[in-house]
This record gives sequence, C-alpha cells and structure tokens, in this order.
Amino acid sequence: MPEPVLAVDHVYKYFGDYPALHDVTFSLNGGECLALIGRNGAGKTTMLKILAGLSGAAQGEVRLFGDSPRQASARRRIGLLGHGIGVYDELTAIENLTIFAQLYGVSASVARHWLERTQLAHVANAPVREFSRGMRQRLAVARAFLHDPALLILDEPFTALDDRAIALLQGLLAEAKAAGRTIIMSTHQLREAMELATHVALIERGKLVHFGARSAEMLADPTYVYRTFGAA
Repeated sequence: MPEPVLAVDHVYKYFGDYPALHDVTFSLNGGECLALIGRNGAGKTTMLKILAGLSGAAQGEVRLFGDSPRQASARRRIGLLGHGIGVYDELTAIENLTIFAQLYGVSASVARHWLERTQLAHVANAPVREFSRGMRQRLAVARAFLHDPALLILDEPFTALDDRAIALLQGLLAEAKAAGRTIIMSTHQLREAMELATHVALIERGKLVHFGARSAEMLADPTYVYRTFGAA
C-alpha cells in the first residue's frame, strides 16, 4: 500500500490546560477531498495550522508525504489558504502573484495564468487595497494554486465569495481532485463542501467524532452529519 499523502496519528494540542485537539487520527490519499466541519471553536483551524506546519502538536505525529509538515520538502508541496488573506495591500495583483511565483520557483507567466483563472486579469495592475473582500479572496485562491501543490489546505475558502465565484472555486477544486491532488478544507458552507468531498470529518470540542466516506445521505442533506454523529 502506498504511504498516505496526509497522516494524522493520535494528535493532541493544548492551550494552557484546555485540550484544543484530543487524540485525532485520520489519513488521506491522493485525489481525496476532506470536508472538515464543526462549530466555531471546535478545533478545525487549530488542526489545519498543525497540518500546514504553522503550529506543533503537543503529542502525536503528523506526516505529509512521509515528512514532518515543518520540513521544507513538505511545505513546498502545500497550497495554503488561511483565515488571513495573506496578500500585500500596497502591491498590485500581478506583483503579489509574481513575488510568490519567484518564491516557489515557477515562471512569472504562471502568475498571469492564475489571474485569468480567478477572473482578476482585468485588475492585474490595480493595487490590492482597492479590491473588495471577495476579490481579495480570489487573489488568495490564485496564490494557493500558483505552484500546482499536491496538497491544498483551505480554511473557509468560500468566505466572501458570491455565487459566481463559489462556482469558480468549486470548479478549480474539482479539477485539482481529478488531477490527483489531495484537498482538506474547513468550511461552514456545507452544501458546497459535500459536493466536492470524498470524505467528511466532524470535530466537536477538539475530538474527532466522525471520519468516513461522504455518503449519499450527506450529499442530499448536509446537516445529516451533525444530526447523526454530533452531540445531542
């Protein structure tokens, strides 16, 4: 059996005495998409930060492509979209993506390509400070996809997007999944998430109370997971 792209093994995380994550274990392979759901404060963002190498586990282990997420070899293969947009307001859209293209060692022409894919080519030379929240989110999506990452880690990726932009992002994620990329996304947009997901995980108070394949029931009724596996 090939090694999973992502493996989380009995991970704990504490903030003081508070267990933000408690004994979390799951794994994902290439081409799989996990919808990580849970109420605010459940531990979703904490989990994603550990996966991205931005925070460390108190106990347990996380492996990306067989390495620690804090190893450069693993981090180069991650496309990250966090709560913070992570773009520079005083630079133009094309300047932002060109900087990240240089950091990832990809051609500057890729920056133009992703502005087109995210429907921002017409504002390529406009400073980001003039962008709406939705436009900034699309630019952050372009940055996450820029270097063709093998693993996409997305925290609330549909935030501030209108229906057209949501459909655009869903299309990009579906393409990535079909190309064998692995996706893990935390979101409250349950219907959109279920359409993409191959697997679903529910976190409650730091505990993984459900992990498994997305079912027909979940697709038909996105609240099914909460009603079936969540606390009463």
